[in-house]
Amino acid sequence: MRLIDKISDMKAIIRSNKSMGKTIGFVPTMGYLHEGHLSLAKRSVQENDFTVMSIFVNPTQFGPNEDFDKYPRDLERDLTLAEAAGVDVIFAPAVGEMYPDGYKTYVNVEDITEVLCGRSRPGHFRGVTTVVNKLFNIVEPNKAYFGQKDAQQVIVIKKMVRDLNMNLEVITCPIVREPDGLAMSSRNVYLNAEERKAAVILSKSLFEAEELIKKGEKSRKRIVEYIESAIKTEKLAVIDYVEVVSADNLETMEELRGSVLIALAVRFGKTRLIDNVIVEV
Repeated sequence: MRLIDKISDMKAIIRSNKSMGKTIGFVPTMGYLHEGHLSLAKRSVQENDFTVMSIFVNPTQFGPNEDFDKYPRDLERDLTLAEAAGVDVIFAPAVGEMYPDGYKTYVNVEDITEVLCGRSRPGHFRGVTTVVNKLFNIVEPNKAYFGQKDAQQVIVIKKMVRDLNMNLEVITCPIVREPDGLAMSSRNVYLNAEERKAAVILSKSLFEAEELIKKGEKSRKRIVEYIESAIKTEKLAVIDYVEVVSADNLETMEELRGSVLIALAVRFGKTRLIDNVIVEV
């Protein structure tokens, strides 16, 4: 496995592999890898001839009071894990390599970036779509792999790929969870023991809501109220949002139908966690 930090070198490697007719799989990450990231890498290795993983903590998707400087980083550990998963190249550019002096160009997907996490984190998705667009241009993948934990992000990226006629397939992979149900996240490391124990209420409330829907509950209002009341039993939990929307376009629906995304964001101390389930009604 090779570690590359220059865009020109990464492009040269891609040109070489494409000239040999190889298919390129791509897994964009911000590093501090966990089994969720590695599940994406392993699927890419299975489905493509050559797999690139990027490790880049992207400053443009963090707000002024968010955790960019504190975001966990451990490149040596990441390299070991990625190599064991079968990754061929790690692309880990410096911030100045991706955003050189005078950088002024951004990509913005409208409307669907203004709900859920977009409402709580203004400008977040502009940063996401900009960096992902740049990475797609550098790596030129045939397939790119994203986790369902960031459900809104995947929907936004798929919309960008469709609207800009990009020549790749975006593949959504299932959420990987801890044995007690907590969705794996690099930010879980921030939680103290008490917060970590309390955070299990997120997946528990989502799974219970999913069961209610499967038993016939079709009211968005009642599902939201059920989840909020469950989360409020944990005194450390501070709800950012609980939403029930269309999994296709993030539109709110009062009566559940089709593919339904139940998504939430909750703070435990200074740590903001997200989770979701998708239910077919």
